[in-house]
Amino acid sequence: MTLSRRGLLGAGIGTVILGTRARAETPAVRNNISSFRAQDWRDHFDTLGKATLVADTTSRALHFWSADGSDYRIFPTSVPLTDELTKRGYTSIVRKKVGPSWTPTASQMERYPDWKPIGPGPENPLGTHAMYLSWPAYIIHGTHDTRKIGRRSSDGCIGLFNENIAELFDLCPVGTQVRVI
Repeated sequence: MTLSRRGLLGAGIGTVILGTRARAETPAVRNNISSFRAQDWRDHFDTLGKATLVADTTSRALHFWSADGSDYRIFPTSVPLTDELTKRGYTSIVRKKVGPSWTPTASQMERYPDWKPIGPGPENPLGTHAMYLSWPAYIIHGTHDTRKIGRRSSDGCIGLFNENIAELFDLCPVGTQVRVI
């Protein structure tokens, strides 16, 4: 008789065997219950500045710290589809917009020539709010498609649920320092 993982789990035996093996092979990384990797702003910046954001593309979370460090929040995000589309490093928020319009980038137009700009509203891929980074065409924004959160789904941007980007938008002034890792 051959035992499968499903058979072991169904019998309750695999829980102990497989659970123990998984723990033994898992590196010691501190995670919260949502599996976001814990971050400390001091690992990325010398000071908190006006406010601080760290976008963790591995755990698909955006970490926020207020200027005085008293407010720390974590938001689930969507991240770029591939490593080639993922720009990593230091930047800052240079502009903010409620009700942004979306225009396809040049590379998107090459791949999807039928795509057209979309104004503010429920079909806008940038959602309800956008915070533009100093890198051209990279934005932290909301999304109308909530299935994208927690997934690799963008051409470079960091996407949040619309209610989360509205909250973050109010917390982050222009000049907020950002690191994408």
